[in-house]
Amino acid sequence: GLMFEPRGHDMMSGSILYPPSDPENDFGVLFIETSGCLPMCGHGAIGTITMAIEEKLIIPKIPGEIRMEAPAGLIKATYGMEGKKVSWVQLTNVPSFLAAEKLSIECPVLGALFFDVAYGGNYYAIIDIQQNFQGIQEYTAGKLIQISPEIRRRINEKYPELFIHPNNNTIRNVSHLLWCGTSISEKATARNAVFYGDKAIDRSPCGTGTSARMAQWHAQGKLAVGIPFVHESYIGSTFTGTIKGITTVGGKQAIIPGIEGWARLYGHNSITIDKEDPFAYGFQVI
Repeated sequence: GLMFEPRGHDMMSGSILYPPSDPENDFGVLFIETSGCLPMCGHGAIGTITMAIEEKLIIPKIPGEIRMEAPAGLIKATYGMEGKKVSWVQLTNVPSFLAAEKLSIECPVLGALFFDVAYGGNYYAIIDIQQNFQGIQEYTAGKLIQISPEIRRRINEKYPELFIHPNNNTIRNVSHLLWCGTSISEKATARNAVFYGDKAIDRSPCGTGTSARMAQWHAQGKLAVGIPFVHESYIGSTFTGTIKGITTVGGKQAIIPGIEGWARLYGHNSITIDKEDPFAYGFQVI
């Protein structure tokens, strides 16, 4: 009823706030979308923290710091204020790692595609520019939405049980596709368009996707600890990522990713659900 039409839409992300299970933390969160719940959402976390502080839904135990419980794990964040507004949020995301590389799949539309899979809070198939894919600048968002679900289905069918988080077996399978492309801004390190859910392209640079891509680059020797990684979205917005440290997850080398971005409060909405309405719990058209 909240995320589906007519009150929501396929591109919308949401968050539900809960009291923390550990009293040392500030709050718990569940990220929601039309396809269900997510272990973690970077842009959702930045927006949620911004809104919760500005609207005084939470009072941080330590000013300038947030400890947020998500299904993927504890997310620590810092933030800055300009007057009564949150001007930036930096997340320390969950440990992220390259899970597999040089995999292949046959796409009915594009042909053979090669990709890596990395974890950044969700499992991402990262599709770099290659012979049969020249970059997101050559495709509309609608075209990427059209071809992505079948590719994701084929990946999980071809590689069953390969992508299961070592510490949480409820986090499994590739849920997101990260399509790469040529950057718009000269200041950007890389550009992406993330397909997620049933039929959505992320408008943000994607926080968990940025974490996954930094893990991929670090494992392949392309990104060192502490070097800024400016990740650009399909619409040109950016997050700045950095590798804050190195750790291990299930015997694999992993990075500790930092993601910095900003959000703005756009308004307030009061939702009404009438149980006598035949469309009370929403619908999907496309």
